Amino acid sequence: MEEEEEEALCYLDRVLEEEDVFDYGDGELDPITPMHRQFKGDIEKGLEMKKLVLSGFLASEEIYINQLEALLLPMRPLKATATTSQPVLTIQQIETIFYKIQDIFEIHKEFYDALLPNIQQWDEKVTVGHLFQKLASQLGVYKAFVDNYKVALETAEKCSQANSQFQKISENLKVKGPKDSKELTTNISMEALLYKPIDRVTRSTLVLHDLLKHTPKDHPDFPLLQDALRISQNFLSSINEEIDPRRTAVTTPKGEARQLVKDGFLVEVSESSRKLRHVFLFTDLLLCAKMKKTSVGRHQQYECKWYIPLADLTFTTLDDTDSHCIQVLPEHEIEEMKMKISSLKNDIQKEKKAPKAQSRVERLRKKMNEQESWLLLHSPTIPFRIQNKHGKSYLFLLSSDYERSEWRESIQKLQKKDLQSCVLSSVELQVLTSSCLKLRTVHNIPVTSNKDDEETPGLYGFLHVIVHSAKGFKESANLYCTLEVDSFGYFVSKAKTRVFRDTAEPQWNEEFEIELEGSQYLRILCYEKCYDKSMLNRDDNEIVDKIMGKGQVQLDPQTVQSKNWHMDVIEMNGIKVEFSMKFTSRDLSLKRTPSKKQSGVFGVKINVVTKRERSKVPYIVRQCIEEVEKRGIDEVGIYRISGVATDIQALKLAFDTNTKDILMMLSDMDINAIAGTLKLYFRELPEPLLTDRLYPAFMEGIALSDPAAKENCMMHLLRSLPDPNLMTFLTLLEHLKRVAEKEPVNKMSLHNLATVFGPTLLRPSESESTKGHHITSASDIWSHDVMAQVQVLLYYLQHPPITFAELKRNTLYFSTDV
Repeated sequence: MEEEEEEALCYLDRVLEEEDVFDYGDGELDPITPMHRQFKGDIEKGLEMKKLVLSGFLASEEIYINQLEALLLPMRPLKATATTSQPVLTIQQIETIFYKIQDIFEIHKEFYDALLPNIQQWDEKVTVGHLFQKLASQLGVYKAFVDNYKVALETAEKCSQANSQFQKISENLKVKGPKDSKELTTNISMEALLYKPIDRVTRSTLVLHDLLKHTPKDHPDFPLLQDALRISQNFLSSINEEIDPRRTAVTTPKGEARQLVKDGFLVEVSESSRKLRHVFLFTDLLLCAKMKKTSVGRHQQYECKWYIPLADLTFTTLDDTDSHCIQVLPEHEIEEMKMKISSLKNDIQKEKKAPKAQSRVERLRKKMNEQESWLLLHSPTIPFRIQNKHGKSYLFLLSSDYERSEWRESIQKLQKKDLQSCVLSSVELQVLTSSCLKLRTVHNIPVTSNKDDEETPGLYGFLHVIVHSAKGFKESANLYCTLEVDSFGYFVSKAKTRVFRDTAEPQWNEEFEIELEGSQYLRILCYEKCYDKSMLNRDDNEIVDKIMGKGQVQLDPQTVQSKNWHMDVIEMNGIKVEFSMKFTSRDLSLKRTPSKKQSGVFGVKINVVTKRERSKVPYIVRQCIEEVEKRGIDEVGIYRISGVATDIQALKLAFDTNTKDILMMLSDMDINAIAGTLKLYFRELPEPLLTDRLYPAFMEGIALSDPAAKENCMMHLLRSLPDPNLMTFLTLLEHLKRVAEKEPVNKMSLHNLATVFGPTLLRPSESESTKGHHITSASDIWSHDVMAQVQVLLYYLQHPPITFAELKRNTLYFSTDV
């Protein structure tokens, strides 16, 4: 696929070689056409997206025609030998394998020949809708091809096994490259080429979507393209090309409370797969149950999976077999699901305002419930392992050490009583399990879709927390704290103080910035650090440090949403931890502030800094990258874990005042603070690195469905950046790729890095964001804009290496200023 897109791009340069090209010299484009003046006035109309889509599609169409031609090439000699005394294939076999290929070739050759001159002589009056309508009307030929496709493949495979001559032909079909391309031919198997027509119909439908998106409703093309899309979609439905994604359904029970010590939903690892269980802690036993599937209208019922009398229950650490059976998904898949859930939340809020939207809202809620349940099942990674007296062990995975500690402490407290081992008869077990429906205190799995609309949605934005000190320890120890907040129904660890050694009264005074995603609680856990390596566990997720105390506070919007710091104390097991916090909503925290500042580097336009430094990339960017690559590239969560805010502010001041000992400071500073300083620099730019001017065009380009059109557009946009912005972006891009190469160690994938940096590099400045919609409400935390910003950076991160010289050398044919 990548080779095809590269060929398509080479071809695009040739198709429109007579187009005017702008001088990009200093980052300003030469206004040489009336269309360009229109772009200056309105960037959203500036990029001639329709032409980009058509150009990309035309390039891929030539490749497709060459592929069909490669299939037809052996058909003629095979037919000629079929009537001889030594045929390679019979006439029937040839007609089965190459069924309808000639017809499809002729349809697309005619379409291509008609579309090419329209693109070469492009203006706003050109119409192409009739060509796409005609192409769609001939999809009946594809229907016949699809119906025969499976038989064609089977016949080709049988003939290859029976005839070595045909096998040699079918494995090495030569496909011509586009005119003027680097490679004259490429070798592709017949099996791969036979799939191309099926793939092509889907792609044509995507292109029609893109064309309609960028065609005014009053343009003559609009109704014709609509008709072509309708025909194409109906055709796709008829051949079952649309496949529903697999769904993970989790039943949500309801009921009322009874005297229960504790119950809740936990993820159990059973037969190497994750299962959501409802676990009930009674005064004398622990029972693990699952909800039985029942038909509509029937009462819900639990099924007991196992139980352990508390007298026989022991806690164990993981062994090697456990470590292997814990399946942990890549973090980017978790992040992608969070984005989908947040997008659904936005859709639900919008639909609520629409008339008669109840059924649509219910469908969206159901879908969100499925996705949130999936997230709850796959997010936990902290092991909690218990065992019965016979040595049979059970493994749960939890999302937070706080939660694991609560279960362990609740069980240990009950075990201190004089417990007797008990064995339940089958009848007793059935009665107890049946009663769980009424006994449970946790009614629903903790997903948003189970909450009432009146319930608080939580806070979205940034919580600034200063962990001051702690007292109440009975003896000196090596002490540190971690901070957890709830997000998407479960708690996650967000920050960690440094270890204060050999003290009973630690004075941390460390500040952290924690991103909140619908959070309602802050938890603080205080640990004693274990330096005895013999006690370290084999599993990375197993925390062996001793929890000295834990506690939580509710994040009351009335209290935290003031401009002043709010000081508080959490009491835990006789220990008191002092902390302060204040909250900044996302709409305020994401605002870029216009700046006329000329000194320093933070908040100063990037071209001012590079001109002053006589550099291509700002010194701060180069030094932070160098330090991260020197000693932070193996750091778990680099760029995701918060650095200490006071350290970051110290580095900011040092760079702003050009302190002489900046290199010494960098070498001594915590690496997360250096990573945080780099992020802060890009966040505080008065204009995003990828510029306000190009922002709408990046949003349009990443939404394109056709790969060739998207590639054309996204490279064109990079070329349109001012030189300092482009050089800095390419430098950062290669750095982030090097960080992601160490993903097995640092756990930072390309997707994770795109999530961290995407909004920072693209989010428009305040003046631009007020022109259109912007992230201003809680439900907009992961709006479509933010998801698109992540996708833009991810596109470039996943792209083969891009160099400044190559971009400038291969200036595209496309004459439109963006």
